[in-house]
Amino acid sequence: MKKIKLYLQLYYPVVLSFLSFLYSVGLWFSGYQLEGIFVGIWVPSILCFAICIRQRRNDYYRALSAQKFKNKRR
Repeated sequence: MKKIKLYLQLYYPVVLSFLSFLYSVGLWFSGYQLEGIFVGIWVPSILCFAICIRQRRNDYYRALSAQKFKNKRR
């Protein structure tokens, strides 16, 4: 169960993007071309948003660990 939870925490943007892509293709081939294009734009948006969140999280933890290291040296 822990492996599945870790996997989902790590790859949730890819899973969401893939589901959005499938939904977009489904809309396109069912005759809703404009809606399919609109939903298709979600894919890069989801991935870019996930990259931004992950970058901010990494910056936060990097600064936090640097501050702890700095306090240890005193």
